[in-house]
This record gives sequence, C-alpha cells and structure tokens, in this order.
Amino acid sequence: MRIGVPKETSAGERRVALVPESGKKLIQAGYTIAMEAGAGDAAGFSDSAYREAGVTIWDDPAALLSSADLVLKVNAPSAGDGQGSETDWMREGAIYIGSLMPLRNLEAVRALAARRITAFSTDAIPRTTRAQSMDTLSSMASISGYKGALLAAAELNKYFPMLMTAAGTVPPAKVFVIGAGVAGLQAIATARRLGANVFATDVRPEVKEQIESVGGKYVGIELAGGVSAGGGYAKELTEADQLRQRELLAAQCAQSDTVITTALIGGVFAPRLITADMVKSMKPGSVIVDLAADGGGNCELSRPGERVSVGGVTILAPLNLPATMPLHASLLFSRNLTAFIQAFTKDNAFMVDLTDDIQLGSVITHEGAVKHQRTRDALQKVAT
Repeated sequence: MRIGVPKETSAGERRVALVPESGKKLIQAGYTIAMEAGAGDAAGFSDSAYREAGVTIWDDPAALLSSADLVLKVNAPSAGDGQGSETDWMREGAIYIGSLMPLRNLEAVRALAARRITAFSTDAIPRTTRAQSMDTLSSMASISGYKGALLAAAELNKYFPMLMTAAGTVPPAKVFVIGAGVAGLQAIATARRLGANVFATDVRPEVKEQIESVGGKYVGIELAGGVSAGGGYAKELTEADQLRQRELLAAQCAQSDTVITTALIGGVFAPRLITADMVKSMKPGSVIVDLAADGGGNCELSRPGERVSVGGVTILAPLNLPATMPLHASLLFSRNLTAFIQAFTKDNAFMVDLTDDIQLGSVITHEGAVKHQRTRDALQKVAT
C-alpha cells in the first residue's frame, strides 16, 4: 500500500505530516512511501534524510497524490473545481488522514465526499486512553499553550517572576488563564515555570485539580447546569451562567497583568468571553494573548492573526502557533499519525473498520457520504 505525503500549501504552514523517523517505521510495517520534494524543508527535515529512511521523493504533487492509496497531510486538502486542487488529484477511493477540522473546512469535506475518499480527521479522534497516542489536537494544543505563555512574557512590560534585587523586590506578574484544556494547562505550567503568579478558570469544575497540579490557582463559579460535552470538551453555558461567568472574568481581568484565553466550544469554535469593556478595565501595559484566534477568538477586540492595542492594552491573536515550532510540531504530529496507521494495519495495509470506536469517531467521509453527524448538520445548515 502506497502512502503519499505532499508539501503543505496553506499560508504560513511549516509543518510536515511525516518525519523520517516515522517513515522508516511505516516502511518496516510494509508500506511504500512517496513524498513531494521539499515537503519537510521548512520543518528541518531534508529530502536526503527521507531517502536514507527509504522514502522516495517525487517532484510532481499531482502524480504523487494520484498514485497514493493513503494520503497524509497536516491540513485539509485544497478543494477546487476540477482544475488542479489536491482533492482533484487524489484518486477515488483513496484514504486521507490528517487534521481536517471539518466544521471549518466544509468545502473540502464536500470535495472529499464527491471523490468517494475515506477521510479521517485526527482532531475528531475520541479522547480515550487507547487513542491518546493518536490525538493530534492535544499534541498541537500543548505547543500553542507553551508558545502563548512565551509570547505574553515577551510582550509584557514587566517581569513574570518575583525578583529580589539590590534596588528592591519586584513582585511577580499576575497571569489569568481562561480554559484548562491541553493548551490552557500548558500555558499555566509555562507561566509558572517563568515565575508568574497564575490563576485559571474553566467552566468544567472537574478540572480544578488539574489546574492546581501544574501550579495554578483555580477560580470559578457554581454552575446551574452541566457543561461537559464529553471527550474533555465544553458546551455552551446557560444564559444565567454566562452572566455570572462574565462577572468573574471582569473582576479577574481588571486585576491581571496578562490574560491568556484558550476556550473553544466542542474543540472548534471560540465563544466571546472578553468584552471591550473588560479590556478597557485592564491596566495600561497589560497583555491579552487570544489562543482561540483560529476558532474566531475569545476576545471581542481580537483580530485573528494581528496585534492590536486598545487603551494601552496589547491584544495578540496568533494563528497556527504550532507552525512556529515546526520541528517538534511535525515530530509529534507524525508520531500521532503513525500510531493511528499502525493500530489498523493488517497484512501490510490500512484496514477501514468503522465498527472500531476510534475510526467511527474520526471518520468524516466514506463511500461518497458524510458520516460525521456534526459536519452533516453544518452542511445542511449552510445549504438552507
């Protein structure tokens, strides 16, 4: 069975879906692998390193994709009108594995279904113990949380740690992290390692112990209804709970030097949590790092991909932070994909088995149909 790995074409993307280490493992498992020339260059993996691992290098991406049984990508394949997109080049009946983010890439989903491609989205893999090694969403979120805390420390006009100097003691900065998923917990841990005094909140009260385990201090409200959407995700709050949450956030933002937001509904879309009034209440020189910018942003004044200043408060809304650390991001992403493939390899081939809970949870399209319920609902909503 042939695996094809094209070069990523999304703007600013520097990751690659497969690194030489993983290529060697999959070849040993019985696969043949072809990669587009230069696919790993931006991540620090040369064509020669792939050749040493047994991977063949192709110059023509169209020929590469049309010959592949299994296509590995970091991002969704480009979807066109039959004039040369990646979905056009992929052969009918092929298998795609990558971070499709289907609710954000509905056109790609349509194109994949039309080509009768079986598409597995690794960001939809169930968050179970068995699937942990395959979960690209968690791997990339950890990088985002780490880098987000570093961006905040670099932008803030004061030290993160408490320092005792000959000129007197400098108190630590107060960092407030909103959301305690993988990105939030890594942001808390990184800010603590830098010496900041870290507070954090999440609508899921069960994460209190996790916040405290990485050095944060939990602040929260008593919620009227359950907010867990399952799989470690949160769902939207009731109107009453939203009001009480806003009061908590307003008080914490006004006291904080840095606010790092990471909240996503269902792991995809960002609820608006930080209002313009909250920003105005913050001290001049304060910093907001909106790590939910890829999902639209948690701050009302965020501009995804831009840096803005409002009343002396700097708001950073970086996009695709994992691509800014492409070597380790690619290494982890590649290991996740390899674990997924190895788990379902039999007789030197990847076996589609939609009775398996991992495949059932992550399959988006199969045999010309959209199998993922939330994606089906989104496509129907757009159609009407």
